Amino acid sequence: MATHRKHSRNDPVQTDFSVDSPTHEDMNTDICLIRFGRTNVVPVSCPVLAREILKKNDAVFSNRPTTLSAKSMSGGYLTTIVVPYNDQWKKMRKILTSEIISPARHKWLHDKRAEEADNLVFYIHNQYKSNKNVNLRIATRHYCGNVIRKMVFSKRYFGKGMPDGGPGREEIEHIDAIFIALKYLYGFCISDYMPFLLGLDLDGQEKFVLDANKIIRNYQNPIVDERIQQWRSGERKEMEDLLDVFITLQDSDGKPLLTPDEIKNQIAEIMIATVDNPSNAIEWAMGEMLNQPEILAKATEELDRVVGKDRLVQESDIPNLNYVKACAREAFRLHPVAHFNVPHVAMEDTVIGDYFIPKGSWAILSRYGLGRNPKTWPDPLKYDPERHLNEGEVVLTEHDLRFVTFSTGRRGCVAALLGSAMITMLLARMLQCFTWTPPANVTEIDLTETLDELTPATPISAFAMPRLATHLYPTSP
Repeated sequence: MATHRKHSRNDPVQTDFSVDSPTHEDMNTDICLIRFGRTNVVPVSCPVLAREILKKNDAVFSNRPTTLSAKSMSGGYLTTIVVPYNDQWKKMRKILTSEIISPARHKWLHDKRAEEADNLVFYIHNQYKSNKNVNLRIATRHYCGNVIRKMVFSKRYFGKGMPDGGPGREEIEHIDAIFIALKYLYGFCISDYMPFLLGLDLDGQEKFVLDANKIIRNYQNPIVDERIQQWRSGERKEMEDLLDVFITLQDSDGKPLLTPDEIKNQIAEIMIATVDNPSNAIEWAMGEMLNQPEILAKATEELDRVVGKDRLVQESDIPNLNYVKACAREAFRLHPVAHFNVPHVAMEDTVIGDYFIPKGSWAILSRYGLGRNPKTWPDPLKYDPERHLNEGEVVLTEHDLRFVTFSTGRRGCVAALLGSAMITMLLARMLQCFTWTPPANVTEIDLTETLDELTPATPISAFAMPRLATHLYPTSP
């Protein structure tokens, strides 16, 4: 059994890990310290303490742990999100913020995102014409995959795709591998806490992680190699997408700023980082709204009022779609994509809320605990978009850390603009273009969540009926 000592002024609640140890939620505390081998893990579910970590003490908690999954995902720590705080991280983050995810680059890539918003409508419309329910997990995940593939590679499909606009075998395998990699990123892998066990794969996770990352790169790396050769030979001269930007970056001597390995692994990390949050939030939002049709009707009414029914909603409409964005925010709050955010490692001894945190501790924000904290959110288990409405514009970022969307601080997501656009357009197009109802003979959508991944235990399906004039629906993928 776990051993405990009384919560004191200078130490969080502490426990040594064992099979019978209580979870952070079970312990009903805003902060605790759990020992996994020699590693101290500090979960936090209080927004005041979360702000102390990522705002007041941001510099102290800017490091990342070294783990098998992080090393595999980043190609040996060549990227940004999972890389320890060092010169490589500074180099790659500067490139992302100034060259890849900047507002100017976001505008430059607008038409590629618009193409995938159209393809989403084309795909769902074809499900209606075939009298099929829409599997919202497939629709949302592959919309996100399509957007990022189009922005990076100027292509929707690795293979031939499907005539109805849906994913082919290659895209399904690619997206499935991304979600496997995400599932085990900082999952409880025993060798991360007891490094002498690395290679024995006692819990089976090492094989899953390595196999998933191999699949992702088998699809992506040949495209990168071919494109690099096209630029070197002079065959390619015009920039069309983010891969071209990565390849053509130069240092002060006019030499390539990035190696092929840096390009390949940073692209893999971008792919992995951009599909889970939007797709998870909108699958959950649609499930909740199907069970509360008055909310669905209100969001649709806003679209009719702001956009009308004579054209399709566009990214330029997003600032005025406050209720639609509130629906997405509420899904982020109530249904986070994971139990915890990426760990922040303390680079020195520090104090958080009068609690002593030793150097090397992993501070992890409980997405689940923050979003459902009854001290912050009245009736926290109710899906209620109204709680996010105020006199100003609704945004998807949450800098006060009452729940986690894109996090904040120097380790916060640099692609909040892109993520917000993808999420809002995904939900807005689905609501504007179709009337949604539960499948035949289903009176209520099952919103049971899986314990390990927090996705709906059963993928949410619904029937979509067109609600706009026929000529507004795209007729080709």
